Amino acid sequence: KLINFLNHDIFYNLKGKRLYKRWIKEVVKSISKEFKIGDINIVFCTDRYILEVNNQYLKHNYYTDIITFDNCDGSTLSGDLVISLETVEQNSLDYSVSFIDELNRVIIHGVLHLAGFKDGTDIEKKEMRIQEEKALQLFSLIKNGSN
Repeated sequence: KLINFLNHDIFYNLKGKRLYKRWIKEVVKSISKEFKIGDINIVFCTDRYILEVNNQYLKHNYYTDIITFDNCDGSTLSGDLVISLETVEQNSLDYSVSFIDELNRVIIHGVLHLAGFKDGTDIEKKEMRIQEEKALQLFSLIKNGSN
């Protein structure tokens, strides 16, 4: 079972892939001891490609930062997280945060969707933000060697 980092029509070399894999596993474990990591593909792409994916699979004609394809099987979390780096970069400027902080939020947002969190209603959005913040704090702890 693997967490893969892939590129589609763009090249991006995420630094610290082992750290990210450990972080994702720790976040998933913190949500439920029952969860196991299956195959999770994190696909970095352009706006153009994510628009194609959004049109083809969701019938949405707009750009977005991430589309999560859930292939979970019971308590095994598997899926594809398709992430537009161009939209992540624009959002980082709009929200006055660093690119990598915004990318981390988007990555974990997709993982949280695989773990069953939704963001369709205001209450769900609020809970998703709480979970994202907890996960981002955990990232800092792991990165700084405190965990």
